[in-house]
Amino acid sequence: MIPTRFRNLDRARQLYGDRADRLAGFLFRCDPPADRAVEAMASLPPGRGWALLKRAIASGVESVPEAPEAFRELFRELERVPAWVDRPTLDRGGRLLLRSGLLGGLVLGTASLVYGYSSPGGNKPLIASGALSHSVGRRLGETSRFVQATCSPGGLDRRGAGFDATVRVRVMHAQVRRLLRASGRWRNDDWGEPINQHDMAATSLLFSLAVIDGLRKLGFRVSQSEVDDYLHLWRYSGHLMGVDPELLPASEGDARRLWGLIELTEGEPDDDSRALTRALLDAPLAQARTPDERRQAERIVALSRTFCRALVGDRLADQLAVPRSQLRHVLPALRLAVGRFERARLASPALDRRAFEAGQRYWARAVAINLGRSPAEFAPPLRLGALSRLGAKGGPRATGLADAPGL
Repeated sequence: MIPTRFRNLDRARQLYGDRADRLAGFLFRCDPPADRAVEAMASLPPGRGWALLKRAIASGVESVPEAPEAFRELFRELERVPAWVDRPTLDRGGRLLLRSGLLGGLVLGTASLVYGYSSPGGNKPLIASGALSHSVGRRLGETSRFVQATCSPGGLDRRGAGFDATVRVRVMHAQVRRLLRASGRWRNDDWGEPINQHDMAATSLLFSLAVIDGLRKLGFRVSQSEVDDYLHLWRYSGHLMGVDPELLPASEGDARRLWGLIELTEGEPDDDSRALTRALLDAPLAQARTPDERRQAERIVALSRTFCRALVGDRLADQLAVPRSQLRHVLPALRLAVGRFERARLASPALDRRAFEAGQRYWARAVAINLGRSPAEFAPPLRLGALSRLGAKGGPRATGLADAPGL
């Protein structure tokens, strides 16, 4: 059976052969090791499972003698480093995103996240988790922290901050899956399994290939060796996140073919896609408290809409109801300025080093501003909000709760 969200199957078969049918099967496959770990956590007293998991991440599962066997199984998988992983390549790959600074932040916020929101099946767990009512700044801060930690030197080492964040996010996804399955409102025939392998692989591409393409559209110089290194980093990140090895691209060609197949077979953006995109791009307006703040917010929103249209294209932007902006003239000037700077950077090792250092400062500041004094915990939720929307097709946004034992 193929979910209704999977479209253009005949065309996909013409272009990609039986790869289309094989990809469709991943809409019903999830992450058994993480799912078993979450079930084991749910059997423990409230808060105990999460505390044990954090200890296992920090000190190793062998330092937690009371850890359930499902934990040991998950960590055996996490700590087995595939033979293809090359540590120096991981560090070089992360350098690309870190030196991108503000431009990388723009691509993440106005393209990568927007592409993810446009998926009519992939966006449903976000809606169920109350993404429309929770702080957009907080969500963007957590995403920025995950990306920053992944890309930092040594980030995906066993004791690295990126490894820590990835394991937490993986377990969080498993808990969201558990709650959605228990809710009785998840529609497998329409969407496939919640947070399935197809959507996990697509998300990895949003942080890898979509970022590369977005930076290039803004005039950023990305060499082929940088592309290869950056994709290698996110291939290993995907492995740690539990993505099936069949869906982890080993080259740019592999990544583009998988991206093309996903784009071709993805359904049209729906009302949830438009609501999530509007909440993201219009967040400064919602946060403005004074007339001066509102005027500044209006300028920021106009720029965000401009960048979004430039990066995702007018067709998808129209489908997402992103208003057209009068600031389109900004983009050619930006590309020209970025191009000139990049030529100077490539000719000067000292300037290249300063650009990297400035980019690191930007990412640290962006995370700090959005998260405030509360660090990104990536904790699994105890309940989900807005579950009543999952059973509706365009009805009012009533909210409901699904409770589960504390983790």
